Amino acid sequence: MNKTKLLSVLTAATLAVASFSVSAQTGKDSQQMSFQGAELNGKKLAISDYAGKTLLVSFFTAGCNLCARDLKLMREFYVGNMKRNFVLLAINIDADKKDFDSYVQLINLAVPAEQRFPIIWRNTPGYKDNFGTIVSQPTHFVINPKGQLVLKREGSFQPNDWDNLWESLGS
Repeated sequence: MNKTKLLSVLTAATLAVASFSVSAQTGKDSQQMSFQGAELNGKKLAISDYAGKTLLVSFFTAGCNLCARDLKLMREFYVGNMKRNFVLLAINIDADKKDFDSYVQLINLAVPAEQRFPIIWRNTPGYKDNFGTIVSQPTHFVINPKGQLVLKREGSFQPNDWDNLWESLGS
């Protein structure tokens, strides 16, 4: 195989892999998402409770500085858009419930009640979802009003993600 042919094949393969990666990140496959869990107060929650709304689901741990930064920005977005078709849901993935409970206690002291969004501990008995294994902290999912995945972001939310989230809210 000559160099030109090899470069052509490698370029095509690279573009195919990049295209797949972008598709996986933006949810072009429109995977139907689901979860069932309970909020801190025991209130049962499911993705069907948010039908017709754009849902931002953020997986985090209590000791993650990047998670805290993203959740602060997301809380600001939530407060500004809670009257629109938008819901923010935080799912804690700490292994130890004590870490989760400490985080919740801090939120209850520092955040006014009207600015709080549902927080769930993923390790609660009976919790189920199809978000898969979370390997990066934070990891965010944007789900459209039909319950379909439209974005998965591992790591911090990017400027373009905010634009896409804003646009998903419609008028």
